[in-house]
Amino acid sequence: MIDPRKTPAGRVLALLDLTSLNEADNLQSTVDLCRRALTPYGEVAAVCVWPKLAHVARRTLNTLGGRSVKVASVCNFPTGDAPLADVVEEVRKTLAEGADEIDLVYPWRKLKAGGEPGAVELIRACKTLCGPYHRLKVILETGELADPELIRRACRDAIAGGADFLKTSTGKASVNATPEAVQVMLECIGEAGSKVGLKVSGGLRTLADAQRYRALVEERFGAAWITPEHLRFGASALLDDLLRELGGEARPVSTRDY
Repeated sequence: MIDPRKTPAGRVLALLDLTSLNEADNLQSTVDLCRRALTPYGEVAAVCVWPKLAHVARRTLNTLGGRSVKVASVCNFPTGDAPLADVVEEVRKTLAEGADEIDLVYPWRKLKAGGEPGAVELIRACKTLCGPYHRLKVILETGELADPELIRRACRDAIAGGADFLKTSTGKASVNATPEAVQVMLECIGEAGSKVGLKVSGGLRTLADAQRYRALVEERFGAAWITPEHLRFGASALLDDLLRELGGEARPVSTRDY
């Protein structure tokens, strides 16, 4: 048996933002999510929860010894059309609740309708709150934008506003991540000097799904670029498939491996 972190499933596990954004989520479901995040084969990169549950996730992870696992939370979610002042206040409160990372929805409806979305101002204001110690991921809702030129415009707005990551989708749309949209996003990341990360989210259920996108990233930027600081996969069901794969091919990580 080999170290799980050196298997395809283990490499994806280390990039996973384990997500739960269900209406019924509560304290107990969040505690359970955090327990799942600390697998026998290593930890996920982050858990992603509602703002009201960020403090529960942070406290639970700390208690369970998962201090290195980030807590991500969504703002301006899922429609992306809240007023700027409301979004900024939501981000401020969410950071105060213990979130390490903010997944912010870009005002894609305005862009799609042909209007001026005011996205750079919004993103810049939120990034100012996040500062250098909290990552800001901007959700573009690429499946709804659909048009590659609109996706390109949204990417460039997000980068101009100071986004740390470009993210495909909320996971709440009828069309989520697609290879075509990710290719456009990677082009824009390359234009910006490859300093902005990519988060693929929406519709990822299997290791094969994740590997398809990982291959696109590796082809563009090389294997060394692929770290949790540059690439994430946002999903919930994906973890089950990764654990099935790891259970058949890897040994559990001992505490002495850390």
